[in-house]
Amino acid sequence: MKSDSIRLLVLVPGFLSLQFAPAADWPMYLGPETNSISRETGLVDSWPAEGPPEVWRVNLGDSFSPPAVKGTDLIVPHRQGSEEIVDCLDAQTGKSRWTFKYPTRYRDMYGYNSGPRCSPIITEKEVYTLGAEGELYCLERQTGKQRWLRSINTDYKVKQNFFGVGASPVLEGNLLLVNVGGPEGAGVAAFDRGTGKTVWAATNDGASYCTPAVATVSGKRYGFFLTRAGLVITEATTGKVHSTYPFRSRKFESVNGATPIVVDDMVFLSAAYQTGSALLRMKDDGVEEVYRGFEMSNHWGTSVYMDGHLYGVDGRHESEANFRCIEFKTGKLKWQVDGELGRATMIVADGKFFILTERGKLVLAQASPEGYKEISRSPTFLSYPCYTPPILANGFLYARDERKLICFDVRKK
Repeated sequence: MKSDSIRLLVLVPGFLSLQFAPAADWPMYLGPETNSISRETGLVDSWPAEGPPEVWRVNLGDSFSPPAVKGTDLIVPHRQGSEEIVDCLDAQTGKSRWTFKYPTRYRDMYGYNSGPRCSPIITEKEVYTLGAEGELYCLERQTGKQRWLRSINTDYKVKQNFFGVGASPVLEGNLLLVNVGGPEGAGVAAFDRGTGKTVWAATNDGASYCTPAVATVSGKRYGFFLTRAGLVITEATTGKVHSTYPFRSRKFESVNGATPIVVDDMVFLSAAYQTGSALLRMKDDGVEEVYRGFEMSNHWGTSVYMDGHLYGVDGRHESEANFRCIEFKTGKLKWQVDGELGRATMIVADGKFFILTERGKLVLAQASPEGYKEISRSPTFLSYPCYTPPILANGFLYARDERKLICFDVRKK
């Protein structure tokens, strides 16, 4: 392999002879439609006691970054020693295609690992990554060669947040929208995807760990940034602030970590640390509160919206975490499952929930407003803590802990 930072551990024979489920990439955080849902079908209805078949695994350096997949390219950032590393692997075999490295001095002040936190973005020709110290890179997808770099924390005098930079960028047309946290008019910003130049910047809000959302409301594109202070809604192309809404814990040592969920003209926010949740409705001149309460307190895993309901993990600590379903428009609790999954992360495909528990087990389940049904549960594949959501691409499920990544085959045979 080209990189000594990754070691291939397991490869299941016959991988390339297996039939693919209908193809679907996972090229960015929260998937192809940024909602944790894949349109793939032909996936397993259950798996045996030993779990789904493992295809390959690689050892990584420190990181919490979710990987991304487009075609047969899998991009995963991590850290070895004093370097942050961006590796392009063959998604089918785990073998290295190229490696890009750059120096870092980031140290996590709370004792977590000091690797990157953000998910990459893969386009037809580019790869975009954002490191723990705010190094925003554009790389050539085919070779890994650097096209441009913006040192965001340096450019905008951003002080180190609790856990470094952890809000992934979002691609909107020719812009990269970033939750920057600059104190002098660059709380949120947009960068030209081709050059890295700043197109617009707004607010003085500190950064959170929430990846921005983008949606069309009343025929206009908006960016939805949940910053450290609260919600900021901007016109996506100009940065003009439409409205703001205070939303944060009273505790200083607290974070906003779940991405806003936008459905029609309504925006759902959620956070732990006694913050709770809020549903807002966008108006021409601002937002109005539909409800505010503690119906869903997401710590870092963003809830999944389906058919008028939200499914997610409520609770800050593992001991209190519960998987629950609430009505989106009312916040009414439909059901909850206590103590089964911990602070799990999840995605949905083919009518099923693919869940990664923070203790390293994979769970296949069905969930609807009527209730929760666990179908299959694997042994422990990964090491605690598993804070990174799994991803699904072309019939294969990729799950990771802080220092390894495993590919599982979840296609029907």
